[in-house]
Amino acid sequence: MGRRSRGRTRTRAAPDRVDAAPAPSGPFRLGAIPGATPGTWIARWRERRPNPLELVPLTVAHQRDALVAGEVDAALVRLPIDRDGLHVIPLYDEVPVVVMPKDSPLTAADELEASDLSGEVVIVPGDDVLGMPLPDDALSPAFDPPETTGEAVATVAAGVGVVIVPMSLARLHHRRDLDHRPLRDGPTSSVALAWVAERTTPDVEAFVGIVRGRTPNSSR
Repeated sequence: MGRRSRGRTRTRAAPDRVDAAPAPSGPFRLGAIPGATPGTWIARWRERRPNPLELVPLTVAHQRDALVAGEVDAALVRLPIDRDGLHVIPLYDEVPVVVMPKDSPLTAADELEASDLSGEVVIVPGDDVLGMPLPDDALSPAFDPPETTGEAVATVAAGVGVVIVPMSLARLHHRRDLDHRPLRDGPTSSVALAWVAERTTPDVEAFVGIVRGRTPNSSR
């Protein structure tokens, strides 16, 4: 038998240290106004980031307040917005469309101009985002305007008047008994990504990169 050495103990080699993966931080809260479609960006976020993304619906009237109050980390907003203290990246412009009943004579045209609405009752909802003056010879409704675009579209579906909205809102409130046509000389509506400048966190920077089409290995 081999001799034992006295005063010595064998120690096992310490295993290589494995750093634990960083714990996911809280959810990234993305505000979105009606009509915004961030689905592709959310999918890319889920592929690249460890923490979840929480989609927070916003009204246009509340979009800036939600950012300033910290209710969301960033938001898809409609312009114009007071930019004081915000970073704002314009993303795209939306074509205005006229929503009308499917049996309306206006559906005979592929596109409309404001002059085509002569004699039509044009409904302007309380949450209107276009700010378009009523076309010449268009009629104001004989009732109080609906508070929301959804209510205005329902009124049109009942056979009363037309409503002018950005394309995305026409799709959002789509009904089988309604149709829409582009309004060639109407105002566009711009959608942008905005966040509070002093809260440009790594999550915000990551989402900006996704929106701008950067790959995971892209440099800023």
